[in-house]
Amino acid sequence: CKILRCNSEYVAATLHLRGPGRAAAYCDALRSYSHCTRKTARTCRGDLAYHSAVHGIEDLMIQNNCSKEGPTSPPRPRPPAPNHQGLESLDICNYEKSFLYKHGQPPRYQHCAAFGDPHIRTFHDDFHTCRVEGSWPLLDNDYLFVQATSSPVAKGSNATVTSKLTIIFKNMKECIDQKVYQAEIDNLPAAFEDGSVNGGERPGGSSLAIRERSPGRHVEIHAEYIGTTIAVRQAGRQLSFSIRAAEEVARAFTEEQDLQLCVGGCPRSQRISRSECCRGRAAAEMARALCKEMLPVEDVYFQSCVFDVVTSGDANFTMAAHGALEDARTFLPNAEKLHIFQ
Repeated sequence: CKILRCNSEYVAATLHLRGPGRAAAYCDALRSYSHCTRKTARTCRGDLAYHSAVHGIEDLMIQNNCSKEGPTSPPRPRPPAPNHQGLESLDICNYEKSFLYKHGQPPRYQHCAAFGDPHIRTFHDDFHTCRVEGSWPLLDNDYLFVQATSSPVAKGSNATVTSKLTIIFKNMKECIDQKVYQAEIDNLPAAFEDGSVNGGERPGGSSLAIRERSPGRHVEIHAEYIGTTIAVRQAGRQLSFSIRAAEEVARAFTEEQDLQLCVGGCPRSQRISRSECCRGRAAAEMARALCKEMLPVEDVYFQSCVFDVVTSGDANFTMAAHGALEDARTFLPNAEKLHIFQ
């Protein structure tokens, strides 16, 4: 049922009507609207939006003394389709384009990351260091499910690291088949589980694509159909996850999907104070010197780096914090929010 297209064409035709010819142009737009709804009558019979549009048009025609017969508005020019799949299928699988078309402005974006011990930067720029051993959902909404599995960084240690990431891109009828991406330590594939590198055979299949930025170390997944980019990295013996998601996509979940570390951060019972790590003076000073080389600004990324190097004894954790900061630099819509100080 394409009633929403009729609605948006009518709004576009009447939005800027001014001056003496307004009444005649308004009637033309209403007749076009009526003609458009008649064309969708068969497929829209059971749609409430369709029935309310039909009754609304009748009322408006009576109020504005418009006759049912007469000229109609010229159709709004549509940009030419770059190939033969048709504009509709291409636009619906390009989130930015279709959002701009519907709302007249670009979408807003949010950023979340999980790296190191793990440290979580939420969509709301809260920052937690978490214990979270086992599997925990980072995201669980209408479009995406992301689960991180954590293991102790060393036997008997309180600190944990992400050892496995599972990302499910949920089926979207015009655009992609459901796709699953899985990464584990020392296995960062540049393909989905089924061996494919895109969203499948559907018209918008190319709107989901994997790119290998650094073999075995850094993979990016571009989900154009939901305005989302994901980076998965391995530094030392841990995985990290970063996402830039359209606000509308990040918020598309129900009350039942209430446990998402990217949305609410770590549950209180799972949070660790970063100052706990650094009681051994010599180890802390050495970690600070190592982290300072990679992270000159002493923000939460720097603090997380010091915490990770001290608790794990692994200098590679400087790379984890540095990679997360680089992703934030790329993904954050507001550069002023790059550094968080606590």
